[in-house]
Amino acid sequence: MEMYDPEKPNKWLLKGKLPRRGIYLLPNLFTTAGLFAGFYSIVQAMNGRFEYAAVGILVAMVLDGLDGRVARLTRTQSAFGAEYDSLSDMVSFGAAPALVSYVWSLQSMGRLGWIAAFIYCAGAALRLARFNTTTEVADTRFFQGLPSPAAAALIAGLVWVMNDYQVSGGNVRWLAWGVTVFAGLSMVSNLRFYSFKDINLRKSVPFVFMLFLVLSFVLISVDPPMVLFSGFVAYALSGYVMWFWELRKNKSVASASSGDKTIHQ
Repeated sequence: MEMYDPEKPNKWLLKGKLPRRGIYLLPNLFTTAGLFAGFYSIVQAMNGRFEYAAVGILVAMVLDGLDGRVARLTRTQSAFGAEYDSLSDMVSFGAAPALVSYVWSLQSMGRLGWIAAFIYCAGAALRLARFNTTTEVADTRFFQGLPSPAAAALIAGLVWVMNDYQVSGGNVRWLAWGVTVFAGLSMVSNLRFYSFKDINLRKSVPFVFMLFLVLSFVLISVDPPMVLFSGFVAYALSGYVMWFWELRKNKSVASASSGDKTIHQ
């Protein structure tokens, strides 16, 4: 059978044929499941079932973390998969959280409400576009700006916690507004957030690590909404803490350097 030669594409075009390109099923199956979870969240928010909407976003976050790792472990990365994953993320972590936040709480604020929702949605789109264009040059240990799944989890966690304590969105609309705007602006910031990509799952770990993992699951089972939301808040603030720590460190180095120059003079 004659094979397609990339150096001689005109031969195929003259025959009226194009080479068929397949897609890898396994990683794209996880991406499709994540897209479904994001769409499910939108539908549940429109039906007023906000707890299901929040859980849908969290499920999409888990699936988004799996599809990339599955693709790397099975060596099934592809340009199609990367583009499909980005579009799925825009639905699950851009449109869905913005709509959930708006329908749950922000719509009672009128213009301020939909502006906050749009800030978040636009921030997610810009964050994904920047990530796609800087993948080759970025430090893989850190994300530039709050990752869109973490930003979405921040909003979903807030909705889940308030629903669990039977607090309506209208009663905490300013809190919801602040969290939504904070998440949207954090995504387009230049702050660094740890990516966890340097963790090797096939490497042996100390026994105490497994003990810590078991205790984490026990702690989550006590109060899943509150514990998970606290974790999301801590991660969202970690970039600001790291920035402040590096700022103080640089000021200390600059002060020490200027002091040395004064002594030598």
